[in-house]
Amino acid sequence: MKTSDIDLAMAAAGGDSDAFAALLERSYDRLFGLCFRLTGSQYEAEDLCQDICAALPAKLAKFEGGSSFSTWLYRVAVNASHDRRRRAATRAKASQGWGDWEVQRTEANKEQAEAQNWLMHAIGTLPDDLRDTVALVMDDMNHREVGEVLGISEGTVSWRMSEVKKHLKRIKENDQ
Repeated sequence: MKTSDIDLAMAAAGGDSDAFAALLERSYDRLFGLCFRLTGSQYEAEDLCQDICAALPAKLAKFEGGSSFSTWLYRVAVNASHDRRRRAATRAKASQGWGDWEVQRTEANKEQAEAQNWLMHAIGTLPDDLRDTVALVMDDMNHREVGEVLGISEGTVSWRMSEVKKHLKRIKENDQ
């Protein structure tokens, strides 16, 4: 019989390292996929995933089982992504005016970002709320589940997805 994610999470929160390992084994690929869609970069996704996994034992103490473990974990990932974006924006602002070295580093980052496929680039241009929503929907979550993760209604998720489609259509038309 397969142990549920919630049971594994509760056991892991109590210090059971085998339960924690089993929980990570079950959810790591999906977590990484979400992190990739949230960041648009394999390197950033690996880094974000590593940060989440390192913080997970302490965060599990706050998991109460009121929602599915995957919903809770996705909320953790979305919050971690928001934190990372805020820190990156702060670093970018602080680094303005660092001369040629910064200009070259910024250009190298642009070239790397342009190497991503069209869809990931287009998703990266979305506002944060739309990007978070589409990243979760792309992970085969239904609108109700996405709403639970983001703390919004199912109707708001549907509206956001409509806005995503409009935005992607405009980008495609401009590219042609």
